Amino acid sequence: MLCGEMFVRGEDRLSATRMGPMATILEREIKLSFRDAAEARRAILATGATPLRARRLQEDCLLDTINDQLRRRRCVLRLRMDGGKSFLTFKGPVQSSPMKLREELETVIGDGLLVLRVLEELGFRVWFRYQKYREEFAHEDVTVALDETPVGIFVEIEGSERGITKTAEALARTPDDYLLDSYRNLFVKHCERQGLAVTDMLFEEP
Repeated sequence: MLCGEMFVRGEDRLSATRMGPMATILEREIKLSFRDAAEARRAILATGATPLRARRLQEDCLLDTINDQLRRRRCVLRLRMDGGKSFLTFKGPVQSSPMKLREELETVIGDGLLVLRVLEELGFRVWFRYQKYREEFAHEDVTVALDETPVGIFVEIEGSERGITKTAEALARTPDDYLLDSYRNLFVKHCERQGLAVTDMLFEEP
């Protein structure tokens, strides 16, 4: 109950109660690896996808309590600063599925840094930070994101199972190519392969 209440403003609680329980919102997605951003962009546009949002830097913070309450529940609390906008997102445990499937609750917030300070005052702490450059495209009923990260180029497809399958096929990919890892897990695997310490996934300063 506490996690759910975090996403309802005080003045909205009465109306939310009258409306009954919040409908479950499920996020369904896959990632595909590409050699470089130009190749990925050409492949996306060749499917007939149309530009949705231009390339911009996303900076994400994952938060948890000092005793890792959320991670022990296999949940995620993320604060994202995205091209002048900020979002607070709660994600539930990953569910059994051929694609990555989990409950997602997300809301736009006015001041990401201020909300981060409030969460820290409430006992949360940032345990992982990561950056990526993202541009987005629309195709069928899915959103296709081209992500440039410090550990590689990935195309993330989010939407219906049918739409994801069709878009992946249009990109000449099969279910064997699906990556279901989070960017955190992809980064950990990269560090293990390179014999590096696991820190934050950030771009090097120029």
